[in-house]
Amino acid sequence: MTTTGTAFEVAVHAEATLGEGPTWDPATGRLLWLDILNSRIHTYDPATGRRTLRRTDQHVGAVKPRAGGGLVLNLRDGIGLLDPDGTFRWLHREPVPGRRANDAAVAPDGSLWAGTMRYDEAPGGGTLSRFTGDGTAETVLDDVTVSNGTGWSPDGRLMYYIDTPTRRIDVFDVTADGGVANRRPLATVEEGAGFPDGLCVDAEGCVWVALWDGGAVRRYTPSGDLDRVITLPVPRVTACAFGGPDLADLYLTTARVGLSAPHPLAGSLLVVPGAGRGVAQPAFAG
Repeated sequence: MTTTGTAFEVAVHAEATLGEGPTWDPATGRLLWLDILNSRIHTYDPATGRRTLRRTDQHVGAVKPRAGGGLVLNLRDGIGLLDPDGTFRWLHREPVPGRRANDAAVAPDGSLWAGTMRYDEAPGGGTLSRFTGDGTAETVLDDVTVSNGTGWSPDGRLMYYIDTPTRRIDVFDVTADGGVANRRPLATVEEGAGFPDGLCVDAEGCVWVALWDGGAVRRYTPSGDLDRVITLPVPRVTACAFGGPDLADLYLTTARVGLSAPHPLAGSLLVVPGAGRGVAQPAFAG
């Protein structure tokens, strides 16, 4: 196992309350990321340093590119579509009092897998649902506490998933219709090392996991072995994604929520240049 403590750089110095959801958009050459609790969508262009900010009307848990342009949003009250001209419309609206959106990911077939959780983090109060481009919704898991990282192996045969309080990174087999079956643990984060939050999968099939209250991002092999740890000075690392023109740079979001004396970089967007090689992510087919 390799441990590295000084490999990161600051991409965007920010004070996001709950920075989350880094996603590389190859069509624009920009990184998308969020501040969930401040209802903000950020973009960052590493080639120019240009940044943009857009506010949403409610808490936003995830944002992903759409195949036809624009964005799909995992919002408090459901799944919304933002067209390239800025027009907003609901794809699927299902408000549940006390519940909000959290992490989401796009599957190889273009469907959106979107998670929810209770604001009070009540056990079993969240879900993981699958949405197709025409708005068809299917609840895949209905006993989730904090739905978080979701990703697929490079060959599309496996799906990885995190329900944070379990401390596990789970793996499913992907079925012929794009669903999942045969859930089992890939790895468990030990007590005292933080909680698994967002994840991404690299071109070697290894799973990178951000550690909330762990001040690190870890890489697990497809067999579940821990083979790399990048330590960071910010305790609440929330999510990770590969970006840049060669998908070689690992971007990390962080949070300052709940910290009595936040580190100066808490809430910033960090990057580990040349961390590995990511896999091009599909756009939402809707």
